[in-house]
Order: sequence, then C-alpha cells, then structure tokens
Amino acid sequence: MFDHVKFGVTDYAASKAFYLAALEPLGVAVVSEGDPTYGVELSPPGQPSLCLYQTTEKPAHLHLAFTAANRQQVEAFHRAALKAGGKDNGGPGLRPNYNANYYAAFVIDPDGHNIEVVCHTAGA
Repeated sequence: MFDHVKFGVTDYAASKAFYLAALEPLGVAVVSEGDPTYGVELSPPGQPSLCLYQTTEKPAHLHLAFTAANRQQVEAFHRAALKAGGKDNGGPGLRPNYNANYYAAFVIDPDGHNIEVVCHTAGA
C-alpha cells in the first residue's frame, strides 16, 4: 500500500540489526544504505521499503504492520524479533476481534515502537 516508510531511531546500529533479523523471515534485506543520518532502506525484492535513519530526537511511538504470506512467517518473525532483542507484545495467534482470519504477532522494537506481522489468510 505504501512506497516506503521512513522514521528516525536513536540507536541506528541496534535498530538496523533488529529489523534485519526480525524481518528476515519475510525476505527483507538491505536495498541501499548511506551514512546513518541518511539511513538504510530495507525491503523484500520489489516491495515497499522501510527506511531508518539516526536521530537524537526521541520519536513518538509508532505502530508498523507488515504483511506475511502465511502464518508460519508470522511465527518466524516473532521468534526472530525476540532473539534480536525485541520485547513480546503479543505472541502469534488469531485476533478474531479484528476479523476471523487475522493471525498476528507483536513485538516492541529498540525504540519502543509496536511492530506487527499479520497474515489474513485462513488455514493453519
């Protein structure tokens, strides 16, 4: 739905490492990178990008939701994000209060942002 989302982080190295590790199950890799104040562009091939840059300002908390192709990717994201230093904010599972097939997991990133990966496909 978007071309790219760019936001500032207070620890560029930690945030870059976190997002690369946590989103690797979704095929995310570095597309381009400049100096930390310009930042890094992360994306699966041919998809919209997530861009991070170094800042001294503490941004307001942000909620980012990434689409997963299947429920296994949601689970792999959650494991990878926790291993990369994220904090659990809701393990993989159905969220029927959103809709019957809303299967998601949530973590808090190094700057306190709520990061979600969601699959809308029915089935195991």
